[in-house]
Amino acid sequence: MVAFCLVLALALVAAPSRAASLADFLGKAAPSDLVPGADAFGPIRADMPAAPALKGGTRVGWVFLNTDFVPATGYSGKPINILIGVDDKAVVTGARLVKHSEPIVLVGIPEAKIKAMIEKYTGLDLKREAAGAPHDLDIVSGATVTIMVIDDSIRRSGIKAARTLGLEGFSAGAGPVADVKMVDRSKDAVTDWTTLAGDGSVRRFSLSVGEINAAFDKQGDPRAAAHREAGADPDPYIDIYVGLVSQPSIGRTLLGDAAYANLKSRLGEGDEAIFVGSTGRWSFKGSGYVRGGIFDRITLLQGEATIRFRDKDHLRVVRMAPADAPTFNEMDLFIVPKASGFDAAAPWRLQLLVSRAVGAIDKLFLTYDVDYTLPPAYLAAAPQPAPAAVAPAPTPAQAVAVDDEAPARDRLWLRIWEVKRTEVAILVAALAALTGIFFFQTFATKNERVFKIIRLGYLAFTLVFVGWYANAQLSVVNLLAVLSALVSDFRWETFLMDPLIFILWFAVAAALLFWARGAYCGWLCPFGALQEWSNQIARWLRVPQVRLPWGLHERLWPIKYMIFLGLLGISFYSLDMAEHYAEIEPFKTAIILKFDRPWPYVLIALAALTPGLFIERFYCRYVCPLGGGLAIPARLHMFRWLKRYRECGNPCQTCAHECPVQAIHPTGEINPNECVSCLHCQVLYRSADRCPVVIGKLRKRERFERQNGLVQTGAAANSGGMTASRSGTDGSVQA
Repeated sequence: MVAFCLVLALALVAAPSRAASLADFLGKAAPSDLVPGADAFGPIRADMPAAPALKGGTRVGWVFLNTDFVPATGYSGKPINILIGVDDKAVVTGARLVKHSEPIVLVGIPEAKIKAMIEKYTGLDLKREAAGAPHDLDIVSGATVTIMVIDDSIRRSGIKAARTLGLEGFSAGAGPVADVKMVDRSKDAVTDWTTLAGDGSVRRFSLSVGEINAAFDKQGDPRAAAHREAGADPDPYIDIYVGLVSQPSIGRTLLGDAAYANLKSRLGEGDEAIFVGSTGRWSFKGSGYVRGGIFDRITLLQGEATIRFRDKDHLRVVRMAPADAPTFNEMDLFIVPKASGFDAAAPWRLQLLVSRAVGAIDKLFLTYDVDYTLPPAYLAAAPQPAPAAVAPAPTPAQAVAVDDEAPARDRLWLRIWEVKRTEVAILVAALAALTGIFFFQTFATKNERVFKIIRLGYLAFTLVFVGWYANAQLSVVNLLAVLSALVSDFRWETFLMDPLIFILWFAVAAALLFWARGAYCGWLCPFGALQEWSNQIARWLRVPQVRLPWGLHERLWPIKYMIFLGLLGISFYSLDMAEHYAEIEPFKTAIILKFDRPWPYVLIALAALTPGLFIERFYCRYVCPLGGGLAIPARLHMFRWLKRYRECGNPCQTCAHECPVQAIHPTGEINPNECVSCLHCQVLYRSADRCPVVIGKLRKRERFERQNGLVQTGAAANSGGMTASRSGTDGSVQA
């Protein structure tokens, strides 16, 4: 504990680590890879983090680093650094991944595939992106968050850099140059459906069964063919209509005067509303809004803004007012709050997310866009504000600060939480169940067989769902990153980028106060669950088990603390170096990447698992630096939940001999630094068959009841009363 305090004190006075910038990565890509024809980089501008790309001494483009303009935080809590080249026409000429901090960012995906995906951003027109035009985005099951982080970063950093550089279509510090328009609310004439559909007031997008099957086949996944949409190819799969219903003429025509008046009463100042109606097999509503209150199949996109709808933002349409309107399966209105920054006079698009299940948990995804521009007849010139002085170009820190001030709906971490809401709900439910087990452990451990089924079932859930499916394996790297952030540039957004990791760390922090480290190490660690299950299978196969002598065991357990303190010291010198040495943890190999790594890493993981077949949780007990890091503050926990008898340790040694991780001293006390809260000692505490103390008490009680019964019988006989005595074995009664 003293050593930990000394190291932490040194950390608190250490100089903050410098964030990586363009100068650190400019030499990691050839100039021609970022700007075609370039043969050199010029000096980085003094007023902004951008370097000219030169061809024969003449500038042909610009190069910048995405993280100098916007955050691009990956799973590790550290940025995904991408060099981006642009020309004077604000078109991306090249993009190269130059650094990511750990393979967790690339869960289950080869790095080459991610690099190839990033390079496809060559040709992206930033003027169209700023105006809200769509671009193709491949969503891959299992990598949704990673792709969202990269796409969001390239798109937004490109637009910010183009504005700061004043490229074509942009002015420095401003948006794209264009005439400013506003919605003309004075136009309120009622027309009909044919007129609205004809002039573009209502936009249509349709897709047939044959087209959707062909689109999934084009992805190249052979599983798609086995799950084709049934029906004839011409049958409608998607047939959807979209319109700006808050414009009075469109709204009155579609809804009628009474329904439009009701909508207006629901709109606050500056709010807008859109109409979405559809037929066909695909539902734009789905079931996500019922479970989580979010419509997860439609997203409104405009420029840099991404707007998702919740159930509180939507109203049902009972009937359409125009007599010539088509019949819809679904008709709804969605309110777009003013705080979202939505401009109804500017182009926008409604993005549709279509999924196809190809396995128990695997899905393929496609996205389609319904482009919408309000017809010119409903637009008017907006009042022009007085010209403002041109502000100097923002520094990287200022650019990131501006990004943090964006509307909450536009923040990437919120969008990631929305994508992961099902996994979040499952994990929170599992944590609630574990809390119930701990708080009601007297009831939970009443029946040894039932409790063993509960425990093994929970560990199976931890391994399969938390580990292999959700990839929410905590690591000492996360702990080192947190400590590093506390003494440098702490940002909550960094830790909110992965919802499950954030929730687990929050749960660990709370559990340390109540149950020390055992709640995580014993129940929520996927690699710990893998160890316990592999040992259990070994026991079923009658593999002999080894119990180390107490003296040797006591000398081995400090190893994990020394490893942790060593990694902690290295991390204050270089976090990257600490991550390299943290490969002593087999978590990435066995859990995150499911053994899909080069053979040296696989051998390390197998070397960590093999001793556990003979010595239960060998790695947890003696090697795990994360366990060591969590065990150091374990002595600070406030409660003592595990019940003990006075006889425990002297003379009884039953619990000490049966503790799976030998966390009970021969003297009887439980070492909270080593206990994994498996509750086996609490099962024994109540066992009438195995606990000598309980057995002795039961025998005393039986003797007392037997003797007490005989005394009462004798007294009754001497009194001459009519008391019955149990003197016979045949059930007869003597008076």
